[in-house]
Amino acid sequence: MNTYKTVRQFASNELVEKRSRFIGYCKPVSTQDEAIAFINEIKSKHWDARHNVYAYVIRNEGVSRYSDDGEPQGTAGIPVLDVIRKRGITDCVIVVTRYFGGVLLGAGGLVRAYSAAAKLAVDASGEREMTVCSVCSLSCSYTMYGKLPSMIASFGGSIDDSSFTDDVRLVFHLPEENLAAFNKELSEESSGKLQATEEEKQFFDK
Repeated sequence: MNTYKTVRQFASNELVEKRSRFIGYCKPVSTQDEAIAFINEIKSKHWDARHNVYAYVIRNEGVSRYSDDGEPQGTAGIPVLDVIRKRGITDCVIVVTRYFGGVLLGAGGLVRAYSAAAKLAVDASGEREMTVCSVCSLSCSYTMYGKLPSMIASFGGSIDDSSFTDDVRLVFHLPEENLAAFNKELSEESSGKLQATEEEKQFFDK
């Protein structure tokens, strides 16, 4: 898979439904351990809440989990997990905390409230698309360096690091499918003297 969607940052939002308060929390995570640590953090923060429902999906580990945390089966954790799946996002954990307001919502009301709180949390966090990129290194003269920032940018890339000694050494990334075309243009601009070396592949914000 060359691209995937995840959430941008930790965020929260809330709603009140028939006096019950639903607080949705959303956070990007990359491992199940990170997701569980976040869930425990929210549970500790809201130790006095009636329920701390959660769901998460971890891409690399192929894991998806949810918990109703005492709500009727299928009315809480699954609706939260469905929000993640329908948005097509991964590497994400959502916790929805409920403070009971004294009025029963019924199964349908619970599903709607937990779904709405999860959606509000994802909206507050924002989404971003990640794409696999080639991380490359390159050493060049100061004269050639003047051309490289705009050239790298024209192929959808960004410079990550640079060092300046007798020559200039750059570390940059660009979409992996653009590397061959970039190296072709680089060779033409440098009269065949330069080629970027791919060091590794990583996912970056598109």
